[in-house]
Amino acid sequence: MFDWRWDFTWEILPRLLSATGSTVIAAGLGYAIAVVVGLVLALAQSTPYRALSKIVRETVEFIRSTPLVLQIFFVFYVGPQFGVTLSPWTAGMIAIGLQYASYLSEVFRGGLDSVPKGQWEAASSLNLSTRHTYWRIIIPQALPPSLAGMGNYLVGIFKDTPVLSVIGVAELMQTANAIGSETYRFVEPYTLVGLIFLAISLPTAAGGRVFESWFAGNWNCTDDE
Repeated sequence: MFDWRWDFTWEILPRLLSATGSTVIAAGLGYAIAVVVGLVLALAQSTPYRALSKIVRETVEFIRSTPLVLQIFFVFYVGPQFGVTLSPWTAGMIAIGLQYASYLSEVFRGGLDSVPKGQWEAASSLNLSTRHTYWRIIIPQALPPSLAGMGNYLVGIFKDTPVLSVIGVAELMQTANAIGSETYRFVEPYTLVGLIFLAISLPTAAGGRVFESWFAGNWNCTDDE
């Protein structure tokens, strides 16, 4: 028989909400790392140096093809054997950031490839440097088609934060597991975790779509002008 205790639910809710803050911070930091590193990887794959482009491409494929939990274990447990000892929080941020950087690099690469080649030719005819060509002309045009993928991976990285519990990062899922282990009641904490993830993921996804539409509208207006 289904046994739900409301008194227990209200008792554990503040503890779970407190852990939610850590989860949101973990997702935000991981995503920030992913965006920066992902853009660097995308640009590196577009370099005329074929050897560098090939190495980066294979690295991205390797990261994308291996499980996130394996990468977390590798960074946290194998790193010390090479003299790199990190806290669970730092190791988790690096692992989840690199995992999603590999995904976002493909999003950014698709955006960069969507920019007409005539833009490169125009920049070259104006004697613009490579740096100015990217930051003033290419990247601003590559951003709009990349926004949908960026929004999807923002939600994805938030939903993957529970994996960090395997190395002891005190996020939402680990807190729910701890509550269940202490009280031998798992229905309420796990249900609340699911509801909290929905309460954050759904508005985030909707907000991403709204921002994408707004950006596209303003971008088109700017282009028309």
